[in-house]
Amino acid sequence: MKKWTVQRLRAFANADDLQISPFYSDGQTYGTPTWIWSVVVGEHLYVRAWNGQRSSWYQAAMSQRAGRIYLDGQTFQVGFSPSTSDADLTARIDAAYRQKYQDSAYVQPMLTAGPQSATVEILPA
Repeated sequence: MKKWTVQRLRAFANADDLQISPFYSDGQTYGTPTWIWSVVVGEHLYVRAWNGQRSSWYQAAMSQRAGRIYLDGQTFQVGFSPSTSDADLTARIDAAYRQKYQDSAYVQPMLTAGPQSATVEILPA
């Protein structure tokens, strides 16, 4: 399995411009880019869907498991994997959201059950 480099993760941790484009059902056409928040925890890049598992990009990502992202001024071909329901990992991702987006009124809703259930790890393709 490929991993992000330490340098890339550092850049991702500071970047606030992630757009996600999972493939449509044909597995070849990229979906419309959707801007979302991202966090780095350990050696992993995570995103959450504001509308939980009802989110169209989340459903496409879980169905197709591949697509691309735009982050830190670059485009990356990626894979998508659902995050485990491990309570410790969820708490660490919550803490990363709190720290990175502490000045936003929208951070607290991202720490609720809906978005938590729609946490996705983004992996390099």
